[in-house]
Amino acid sequence: MNRRDFLLSGVAAVGAVGAAATLLRMGGPQVAQAAEKFEITKTDDEWKAILSPAAFDVLRKEGTEYPGTSPLLNEHRKGIFACAGCDLPVYPSETKFDSGTGWPSFWQEIANGIGKTEDRSLGMTRTEVHCRRCGGHLGHVFDDGPAPTGLRHCINGVALSFKPATA
Repeated sequence: MNRRDFLLSGVAAVGAVGAAATLLRMGGPQVAQAAEKFEITKTDDEWKAILSPAAFDVLRKEGTEYPGTSPLLNEHRKGIFACAGCDLPVYPSETKFDSGTGWPSFWQEIANGIGKTEDRSLGMTRTEVHCRRCGGHLGHVFDDGPAPTGLRHCINGVALSFKPATA
C-alpha cells in the first residue's frame, strides 16, 4: 500500500462511518513550523475574520479538505494559484496536473513561494508545504509526480485562490 492509498483509505473509512464534515483533520501543528518567523502574522480571531471556516481549518490548523470537493480541481485556465491567506503566488497553472488523488496537484512551485517542514503524523514521514509569507498550511509534497521534477505537491484547494492570466 502506498502513501496515497493509505491516506485515501483513511478518508474512505471516515466517510463510511457517516462523517458529514467536509474537512478531515490529518495532523496537528508542526513544531518546526511554529519556530519559523513569518512576514504576515495575525491572531486566530483576525484570521477567522478574513477566512472561511474551511480555509481557517486548513491554513491555520493544518486540517485537510475532503478529497474531490475543491472547485480548483477543474480549474484549467492559465494563471497563478496564490495562498488564500495572504495572496502570495505559490503555484503557476502550467505545473498543475491531474494526479487522481482528489486534490489540486502541481509538479513545481513558484520560486520563494513556499516553505517546507517535516511532518511525522500518521505514522509516516512526509514533507509539509506552507506559504513562506504567512505560514498557512497548503498540503504535502511527495516523490511520485510527473517529469520533469518527479514531485507531486498535493495541495488543499481551499488554501488557494486562483488569479486568471490577463489577455
